[in-house]
Amino acid sequence: MRIATSEIMKEIDNYCINELRIPGILLMENAALKIIKNLELDKHHSFCIVCTKGNNGGDGFAVARHLHILNKKVEVFLVGDKEGMSQDCKINYDILKKIGVNINKVTNLEDINDLRDSIERSQVTIDSLFGTGLSRKVEGIFDSVISIINENSKYIVSIDIPSGLDGNRGKILGNCIKADKTISFQLYKKGFLNYGTDKLTGEVVIEEIGIPEAAISRFHNNEFIIDENMIRSNIQVRDKYSYKGDYGRVLVVAGSNGYTGAAYICTQGAVRSGAGLVTLCCDSEIRETLRSKLVEAMTISFDEQDKLSELIEKSDAIAIGPGMGDNEKTFNLLSNIINNANCPIVIDADGINVLKDRLDILKNKKSEIIITPHLGEMSRIVDLPIDYIKENRMEISKKFAKENNIIVLLKGYNTIITDGEKTIINPTGNSAMASGGMGDCLTGMIASFIGQGYKSISAACIAAFIHGYSGEKLSRDMFCVNASHILEDIPFSIKEIQC
Repeated sequence: MRIATSEIMKEIDNYCINELRIPGILLMENAALKIIKNLELDKHHSFCIVCTKGNNGGDGFAVARHLHILNKKVEVFLVGDKEGMSQDCKINYDILKKIGVNINKVTNLEDINDLRDSIERSQVTIDSLFGTGLSRKVEGIFDSVISIINENSKYIVSIDIPSGLDGNRGKILGNCIKADKTISFQLYKKGFLNYGTDKLTGEVVIEEIGIPEAAISRFHNNEFIIDENMIRSNIQVRDKYSYKGDYGRVLVVAGSNGYTGAAYICTQGAVRSGAGLVTLCCDSEIRETLRSKLVEAMTISFDEQDKLSELIEKSDAIAIGPGMGDNEKTFNLLSNIINNANCPIVIDADGINVLKDRLDILKNKKSEIIITPHLGEMSRIVDLPIDYIKENRMEISKKFAKENNIIVLLKGYNTIITDGEKTIINPTGNSAMASGGMGDCLTGMIASFIGQGYKSISAACIAAFIHGYSGEKLSRDMFCVNASHILEDIPFSIKEIQC
């Protein structure tokens, strides 16, 4: 699924209408039919449709016509002045009047009382006020109407975007509809990705309305959302003649005194995701403890320099950072690996923390690097406040990835994966997974998939999706899901998706 800004959607629409000569009224009609499809007409029979004079309002008038033809109870309201109504909106407005549907005007407080009464009588309120092009603050009568809709509706469906939501930043422009369902068109709106927007959009449905691929690819900005079909089509079927050597040698460099869990979870993440041979390199103080727990992985200590150098040279993927401590020892180990590894490197946790003010070591790399920060770690290395990063996650991640020629996986709600050119959003996972060790598990999984032969950005996408998919699945029956639960479930989730 592709993501678009408001500007991209406008360019696509203009290209379709002006260059491809697709009538705007045809796209509006297609949109209306897709909205009807999503209104659960078997249980909803009365609708209050609230429109304005723009094209979003035109969608609402077209929907009202179809509902009227289907013998549903429909009450329609036009908020604001009819003057300046868009051409396509006016066509649907006029048709509605000619077939005998009354259109109520809302221009003052007395009219708002009529709107409130209609909303209270109706099972569903359809928000057809503002689309993705809104950039100014909602004020006056429109502000009051949005409040009336939110306060009195039983169920709200927004057309394309909740009215009052900034389509790019996910910010409320003064006041905003709080929809139960948003039916949007063709491309996922960028503003839907930000923290807290799910409370405004409700369930998001993306419907195609007949926009040709040529128009989308001409303007699309290489930003995507992962879905299960994408993962299924990318997971390789194992050859029956293959053996452990075919699925990669993965080196995990992790752990220190007091932080055995991070090393264990990261290593097991690699093992349970299907890597052929996994070796953990850890502090000598914790090696014996971990050796007794890691039945399927080998262990060495940081002190075994010759063995470590050999593994760095021969590995197919390296993961470094979990539980190592933000200190010079960690930095020196990271520098050694970056300078000498011939395979992709996944850097997490303290491996990221030691990069603060020392990003120059990334310039010396001989192979690809993936960093997997959470918001706090990203804040440290880019020296920006967490709240600012929350509001600009895609832009900051893309810029950092491009400047340092690396892949960034910024963890959190709608995890961002980017190499600076292509950006992919992973939508899986939920708050039941909010516990220690989850990031360590994901780091091991990414290294495992790289070791098995997947390209680095594909490995990051597959690992992130399966990690979240497993957590969502387990959370149906569990209040909280821990990393150990994910580790147990990984092979089962991969098989489910593969089939």
